[in-house]
Amino acid sequence: MLRRLFIALSLLAVGCHAQSAPPANLNLRIEQQVRSTLQVPPYVKIAVGQRGPSEFTGYDNLKVTLSLGQKTKDLDFLISKDNKTLMSVSKIDLTKDPYADIMNKIDIKGRPFRGAKDAKVVVVVYDDFECPFCSRMHETIVDTLKTYGDRIKVVYKDFPLFEIHPWAGHAAVDSECLANLSSGAFWDFADYVHSNDSAISGKGRPLGVQEAEVDRIATQMGQRHSVDMTKLTACIKEQPHAQLDASVKEAESLGVQATPSIFVNGMKLDGAVSEDAFKAVLDQALADVGEQAPAASTPAAANSGSK
Repeated sequence: MLRRLFIALSLLAVGCHAQSAPPANLNLRIEQQVRSTLQVPPYVKIAVGQRGPSEFTGYDNLKVTLSLGQKTKDLDFLISKDNKTLMSVSKIDLTKDPYADIMNKIDIKGRPFRGAKDAKVVVVVYDDFECPFCSRMHETIVDTLKTYGDRIKVVYKDFPLFEIHPWAGHAAVDSECLANLSSGAFWDFADYVHSNDSAISGKGRPLGVQEAEVDRIATQMGQRHSVDMTKLTACIKEQPHAQLDASVKEAESLGVQATPSIFVNGMKLDGAVSEDAFKAVLDQALADVGEQAPAASTPAAANSGSK
């Protein structure tokens, strides 16, 4: 609710005389302008703080605090010496790469991947096995890899929406059990579940039956790839949540709220975008790292990393 209150202001006109601390009537004008411009509801309190020196000639720094119960948010403004103008300025450090900062927060070490191991363009997908939009995006990604597989690296991480997808968390844990033993088994599991999510859910099928079906699929994929079945069976039975919890926490720190959420070298895409839109983003990411996009008529093999 408070998010919309904290957007940057461009200009606000206020009147009165400059002082070290704004007089009461100036405070009122500031509060009125902030409340009106940011559409702050009346039950949110606005407190105008002390003003101090700034690095901008003719302006002082001024802090305004919004509060609702125990939640507070400080907004930094510049107020002109003549008290006629209030501005909000966003300082941006041009020496930093914001997308690189995002990718540095994502842990893909040891994760199964598809595409090129050392690709300069990395696609990270926060996925939910029970999400129909994720299934649609999964199909798009698989198709795209036929052309871009030698230029990009695709990694999946878990972000099940527990509230609306009851067996998604169980499937995420089973996928982690497989990923720790075989990349190929993980991807076969992902392919199968995303192609059969509605069949797994069934009509009125109890949650226990749904989860048992997910376990059966995971076991089948493990057998197909000759994994250590003792380890896989123990993991499926135990349902350890450490990796899942870490993935969810990481996603939340990046502002992920829905699935699929995709990061292409740090650039965020929300939802199941079209194949053309996805390719356009990949082409731009490749150009940014000095590589050419593939010719659409020359498909490249979609390699899978394996352990």
